[in-house]
Amino acid sequence: MSKAPDLVKRLLLGRALRSAQQHEQLLPKRIALPVFASDALSSVAYAPQEILLALGVGGLAMYQYTPWVAAAVVVILLTVVASYRQNVRAYQSGGGDFEVATTNLGDNWGVVVASALLVDYVLTVAVSVSSGVENLGALLKFLQPHEVLVAIAIVVLVTIANLRGLKEAGVAFAIPTYLFMFSIISMLLYGMIRLGLGTDLKAETADYKIIGKEAGIGGAALIFLLLRAFSSGCAALTGVEAISNGVPAFRKPKGENAAKTLLMLGLVAMTMFGGVTAFAFYTKAKFAEPSQGSQLIDPATGKVVHDADPVIAQVAHTVFSNFTPGFALVTTMTALILFLAANTAFNGFPVLGSVLAQNRYLPRQFHTRGDRLAFSNGIIILATMAGLLIYAYDASVSKLIPLYTVGVFVSFTVSQVGMVRHWNRLLRTVKDPADRRRMRTSRAINAFGATLTGVVLVVVLVTKFMLGAYIVCIAMPVLFLLMKAIRKHYDRVAAELEPTGEDVALPARNHAIVLVSKIHKPTLRALAYARATRPSTLEAVTVAVDGDEAHRLQEEWDALDVPVPLKILDSPYREITRPVLDYVKSVRRRSPRDVVTVFIPEYVVGHWWEHLLHNQSALRLKGRLLFQPGVMVTSVAWQLQSSDRLKGRGEPGFGSSYRMPTGSGGNGSEDGQRDEASTGGGIVSERDS
Repeated sequence: MSKAPDLVKRLLLGRALRSAQQHEQLLPKRIALPVFASDALSSVAYAPQEILLALGVGGLAMYQYTPWVAAAVVVILLTVVASYRQNVRAYQSGGGDFEVATTNLGDNWGVVVASALLVDYVLTVAVSVSSGVENLGALLKFLQPHEVLVAIAIVVLVTIANLRGLKEAGVAFAIPTYLFMFSIISMLLYGMIRLGLGTDLKAETADYKIIGKEAGIGGAALIFLLLRAFSSGCAALTGVEAISNGVPAFRKPKGENAAKTLLMLGLVAMTMFGGVTAFAFYTKAKFAEPSQGSQLIDPATGKVVHDADPVIAQVAHTVFSNFTPGFALVTTMTALILFLAANTAFNGFPVLGSVLAQNRYLPRQFHTRGDRLAFSNGIIILATMAGLLIYAYDASVSKLIPLYTVGVFVSFTVSQVGMVRHWNRLLRTVKDPADRRRMRTSRAINAFGATLTGVVLVVVLVTKFMLGAYIVCIAMPVLFLLMKAIRKHYDRVAAELEPTGEDVALPARNHAIVLVSKIHKPTLRALAYARATRPSTLEAVTVAVDGDEAHRLQEEWDALDVPVPLKILDSPYREITRPVLDYVKSVRRRSPRDVVTVFIPEYVVGHWWEHLLHNQSALRLKGRLLFQPGVMVTSVAWQLQSSDRLKGRGEPGFGSSYRMPTGSGGNGSEDGQRDEASTGGGIVSERDS
């Protein structure tokens, strides 16, 4: 491999970190809050808007229910935060909902939760980045035709930041997240001051008419519409669970620090979401989308308005109508926080993937840390899946939002049921009255949370199923079955590899075979190494693709007086692999209790293009031989001069007891290397190239 990719890797990701430096990557609460809370906080940018959009289907009269819908969302938010504070104290390994469900409800429920969370993390990245690009496009119109490309580019940038390591990513994202919090809270305070001074705050869309396709509804239809608005507003809760999956990233005491961070997240998110929704309601801001069943009409022109600003931008413009820099700060930070919200998933998905890999539900590569001590494989997979989703849905938030929240409420509900069983189990063993009171309180909180989130889950499924949630309902079972299949495979392999008394018995004999194409340095090295292993029998084998060449090889072999017999295999159809396989099988049939070791000379080159210039017969042979029972394959490497550039020094020669004659028709060292520099192993001549 060239040094150039390594250099690019170091420039993008930084120098590699030792495993002993892992503790340096742990986060204090002031950094953990923006790292894990950016997703939940960013929902302020679209959750109030989603409520107004859903209510607008019923016409302007439905807007009177906005405060009640928002209040219900706040109750759910605080309930979930209180419930998860119990989770992070009890389970600190990073498994989060998966660990809670697996431990208390069984493996199948754990996999259900894991599949829900994995889907939700991918959607978090896709929705957050797409929403950020749409907001940015409202400011920079030239980006609108290229929203998909810009969204994918943002995903790549966030991926690189996370591949550099958790601590550096956290520091990079902390400042913008705090600036977003500052800008929104400042906007709310400034708006309250202006209201206190008697200023009439009126949104730019206050005088617009809103026409919904279901105007004037009542009864069951009205209840269904309110539930749909409520389920849309519950997008504000996505991201809360990320802290429970990221507990290992906190400094000690991990559980307590995670619980405090959750409390801060809940208070800040409640304040910002409730405040923005209240100002949107008070200033009479409106928002509609024809594809969702509502339209904004400008009474002055009678035309449909298609370019209304996002609700949060309308509120900022109204509050800061006499202070333009404030409006610019809010809109800029809103676009930025939506991009950074994806970082929550980039912290939660890899950790969850690592836990699943430890439990053999995902490939073991998900548990491998990269150079910067991040779970690089999980980060890359998340980025790839989110990028594909963005491309498939054209970076459209209105198309992606209906898929959202289903997975997270599945994990909320199952996790809280699991916590109730957790406290029930502990209460059977604990006798201390103080501890029992504390556990009963925690159980009550989790039981209330399970009931409430279960109801919300049903509401979300009923109201959003036909709007796109059915896709998630398909994806989750597919992931469930895939993870169960992976676990079944690992279990089967583990059982198959379990040692038994017969496994330690030594083979009766070892028959060594050295594959030869011609006599040159790699062949002689392979012969010398094979002799050094002291096998029971040793022979060299070549394939007679060309009869004249095979005859010349036999003459040269005899002339050198090589103390190893040479066997020539006939190949009437000019095959290399089949004759060798047949011969190895015949040796095995003669001595079933013996092993056969096949030595293959291989060439090491320094340029990628050299792999394309030489045959790959050795690779094909190795691939076939590995499937033969009782056959061992040994590669004997020969480094060509081009490989010196990768190790910075030449490779000393390997001593040989054979003397190479000069002028032997391409069998000298230079000619031998030039004629047969096969990357895959020089066991055949250039005739097969």
